[in-house]
Amino acid sequence: MTLDRNMTLDRNMTLDLSPRWFVAHTQPNAEAKAVANLNRQGFEIYCPRYLKRRRHARKVETVAAPLFPRYVFVSVDLAAQRWRSIYSTVGIARLVCNGDDPAAVPDTVVAALRNREDASGFIKLDSRPGFRPGEKVRVLDGAFSSCLGLFEGMAERERIAILLDLLGRKVRVVLDADLVAAA
Repeated sequence: MTLDRNMTLDRNMTLDLSPRWFVAHTQPNAEAKAVANLNRQGFEIYCPRYLKRRRHARKVETVAAPLFPRYVFVSVDLAAQRWRSIYSTVGIARLVCNGDDPAAVPDTVVAALRNREDASGFIKLDSRPGFRPGEKVRVLDGAFSSCLGLFEGMAERERIAILLDLLGRKVRVVLDADLVAAA
């Protein structure tokens, strides 16, 4: 008996014998723990990360954060690897499944994410706000919280200029881009 590249299962489902990407749902804030434990078991893991600006106590810092919180990609050869061991891995809550079988992610999705990484391994996100000049915006936090204004344009690094109606006239204010949302 020779083995085909594809093997047919009893449930009229075709099982590809090459490694495929699947998604594992992790426990809260346990992506790093899950990656370490899955690597220890011999699985190839991909946890895309990006640089996130975190504000706390008047201090702004840039930290690495998962692009998809609580999810990691796992490359598994279903015919050769003991994939059910993923369920008992510390840091993993479950595999994302379609019925009883793990749901495969197209290889192109993981390849596209990897293509967006910079030299240090972080995903580059589009930092430009999706506003057009003259569009109404709302300030979310800070001294001008809940004020409405008009988007004027980009100022300097990740900061935008808006026009607020204060004391009967338009005043130009420059704020961090993450403090403003569409009105």
